[in-house]
Order: sequence, then structure tokens, then C-alpha cells
Amino acid sequence: MYKFLNEKYKNLDSIADKYSESYLSNDPFPHIVLDNFFNEQLLNRILDDFPKNLEKIGDVYDSDPEKKLATNDTSKISENTNELFNFANSFVFVKFLNKISGIKEHLIPDPYLWGGGVHELKNKGYLNIHCDFNKHPKMKLDRRINVLIYLNHNWKESYGGSLELWDKNVKKCVKKIVPVFNRVVIFNTNDFSFHGNPEPVNCPDETNSRKSIALYYYSNGRPKNEISESAHSTIFKNRPNTEDSTSLTFYKKLFWKIYLKKKGLSRD
Repeated sequence: MYKFLNEKYKNLDSIADKYSESYLSNDPFPHIVLDNFFNEQLLNRILDDFPKNLEKIGDVYDSDPEKKLATNDTSKISENTNELFNFANSFVFVKFLNKISGIKEHLIPDPYLWGGGVHELKNKGYLNIHCDFNKHPKMKLDRRINVLIYLNHNWKESYGGSLELWDKNVKKCVKKIVPVFNRVVIFNTNDFSFHGNPEPVNCPDETNSRKSIALYYYSNGRPKNEISESAHSTIFKNRPNTEDSTSLTFYKKLFWKIYLKKKGLSRD
């Protein structure tokens, strides 16, 4: 465990005790930002190993609500990165997430990395404000926690790509988080936890792109007050006084329509 974490975070139980109150009370929904969380040498190796041709080996999201690159195919991800995934899926780390978040149901990691894995935003890339899909398509579990790990040295706010946390009515951005190297953001996800990085990336050529790792955690059941409807795909919202697109691609719409129909959850 210790090779993965920065020395000051090596006792995850005490870290959860220390930050759980602020996690639960943070606006606009429960979350925490932890800087220099992982072993810096390990993250630098992961950054060095980051796929150089993600647009060829991964998934290209090029629709109006999102423009990004990603892959959850572990065969195309380095050994160092896979080791980090294994740690993030371990009992020790999942127990930490349960404790700091106050979630009563046992959290379950996602071996499929559905929607997760390594993400990259090149210049002009963005992800509009949204709440996440709330059911895992394979495991049929409830999505509860997002963990985002940023890999960007010397990133400036002016480069765009900051993570924005919005109020549940999507009227106001409550917090903006710059995606600097070794910054970890952990937050509860439900039908009202609107977030995204809607300001397009505009970084210098030498910086190249905005890189991150995304990990999601689930439970079997959740409080009813965290959902506004049955299973749904990602729900995009436009920010006030903008023309942000909220339309899913045809293929995403088709996938979720078939999935909901199979599960007897369709609203058609």
C-alpha cells in the first residue's frame, strides 16, 4: 500500500476520520480535494507511460456535449497504471472511500472501468455540465462515487479544463478545481451532482493536453432521495446564458434505450 501513497496519506483510516466531516459538508455536494495524494514517482511513471496515440487505440468522444479521448482497455494501459487500478480496487482503498463519504452501503469497485480508465482532452476538448449515468450497464449496480486523478504538471487555470461543481438547479458554479498534477477529487454522484469541465482546453503546445484517470464505485441499493427517476444515461445541462449542447450522440441514446427496455425501466 505504501508505495502507492504519499507518506502523509499512508494511514487512510486516519485520513478518512480527519476529512469525513468536511467531505460531507462541502458544497454543492459531498466531495474532497486532496493534493499530492499519491506517490509522486509512481504518478510520474504513469504520466510517462500515458498512451501517445489514444485517438487510435481508444474511444473518441466527438459530439456536441463532449470532446475527449479515453480508454478502459487495460491491455492498452501500462503496467504501472494497471497497478494503480488494482490498488484503487483494493479493500483498503474502498474501505477508505466508504468511511470518508459516509455511504452506508458497501462500495463495490468496477473491474470493467465502464466510462473510466485514462482520459485525455486535447486543445478544444471539453465535457459539458452533467450528472452521471446512475446504473452500471453490466453489474446493474448504483453509481455512488467518482475518483478523479489529475496528471498535469504546471497546469494553469487559464488553460481551461477545470472541473466545475454546480448547484443542483444548474444556476451557479459553486467550485472550480484546477486539474494540477497529483490532485485527487473524490465526490458523491447522484441525480443532482452536476459537474463537468465545460471550458475548452487551450494549453501551450509543449503542455500537449489535459490528462486524468477516472475511477467509479457502486453499491447494491442507495437512498431514494438521491435519485429523481429510474435508470438513465448521462444527463447534460446547459449553463445559464450559454448555448452548451445537451444532446447525447445517436449511439449513446440507442444503447440506453435498449438497456432500459431490457431492464423494464423504459419510460417510453
